[in-house]
Amino acid sequence: MTYKISKSDKKLQGNVYLTASKSESNRVLIVQALSKQRFRTTNLADSMDTQILAEILKNETAGEHGETLKKLDVEVNYYTGHGGTTIRFLTAFFASREGTRILTGSGRMNQRPIKPLVDALIKLGAKITYLGTEGCTPIKIEGKKLKGGEVEMDAGVSSQFITSLLLIAPSLENGLSINLKGRIASRSYIMMTLKILEHFGVKSKWDQNTISIAPQEYQGWDYHVESDWSSASYWYEMAALAEVADINIRGLRRKSIQGDSVIANMFEFFGVHTEFTEEGVKLSKTNYRPDIFDFDFADYPDIAQASAVVSAALKIPMQLNGLHTLHVKETDRIDALSTELKKIGVKAEEHGEGSLEISFPNEKKNKDNDLESAIEFKTYHDHRMAMAFAPLALIYPEVKIENPSVVKKSYPDYWNDMKALGFDVREENQ
Repeated sequence: MTYKISKSDKKLQGNVYLTASKSESNRVLIVQALSKQRFRTTNLADSMDTQILAEILKNETAGEHGETLKKLDVEVNYYTGHGGTTIRFLTAFFASREGTRILTGSGRMNQRPIKPLVDALIKLGAKITYLGTEGCTPIKIEGKKLKGGEVEMDAGVSSQFITSLLLIAPSLENGLSINLKGRIASRSYIMMTLKILEHFGVKSKWDQNTISIAPQEYQGWDYHVESDWSSASYWYEMAALAEVADINIRGLRRKSIQGDSVIANMFEFFGVHTEFTEEGVKLSKTNYRPDIFDFDFADYPDIAQASAVVSAALKIPMQLNGLHTLHVKETDRIDALSTELKKIGVKAEEHGEGSLEISFPNEKKNKDNDLESAIEFKTYHDHRMAMAFAPLALIYPEVKIENPSVVKKSYPDYWNDMKALGFDVREENQ
């Protein structure tokens, strides 16, 4: 299926009731499953990743108080789809509780690395077996109570490995200390995890490259999930591309635990002003435009695609650094960006490891080209590719997005929200 997207004018006005953060939601779901005390979670994300995780955890509990179902003599198989947090959080969760489970994901998910996490868990006493390619899912987990202790982990591959260990740390007999090696990827997501643990009464200590959590119990305090700043990046992108913007995005906070809230400051360089209100944020236009822009996305990888596309569309040369983890996401996002941006005459070239330079070698030629025919963009089964390229309908007469349903992974209402703000979004055969 392919969507054709267009807009009759370049104005963007209205209200967006933004989806909740799946990053927060998935962490809170694991806390809820580990906590002996019940609490209420409101505004849980409706993303596919969160729904799958919630359903699996629900299958693991029963009874009025959510007692654990100890499947000691039954091997349980779970399919986790495309979700990295889903399968990685569950790996540590199941390794630390009795019972045998097999975890597998989509074809792409089963190509993404999980070895650093498995190695750390095995060192803590877990029994995990690869059922396919060494270092990747599917895996068989023969869970048991883990004592905890001290582990070392390469911090440059994925913060999800570290978070999955931090979430189980309070329940381990001896707690846990994680010694982080190398440059830390997505530090803001680790900080988010520690803030959520703090909300539920769990104390932690981060001293230089070591994070330590003593054995303690989660407190059953209610939690309200904030709207998703990563998803908000596409509305910031649209505001930057529009001639007129007056957008109210509900549910975002000034003091957010989500690192991607950095876009409120970052997009000032793309001519988007953020005003915080009681209900969220209000976006409007400014005339600011830099000659060139340079930013390190090491802590904010999920907003890199929206930033790359907006700089390309506005013809602002940009250096995107810290993208080394993008090679092992839902697709190789650096390669995918380079390929798709060529379709609008933009050169996106990787220099060194994880550094992408956006330039305009054929700028004059492209300026004279009206591009009257629709431009079709591939998504590579990646939700963020679909959402990052769709806003180009504000620049070009029509864009096509293949496999648009991929947005269900994080933002199921994305296309409906675009329609509500005046975009024409329809299937190609209509």
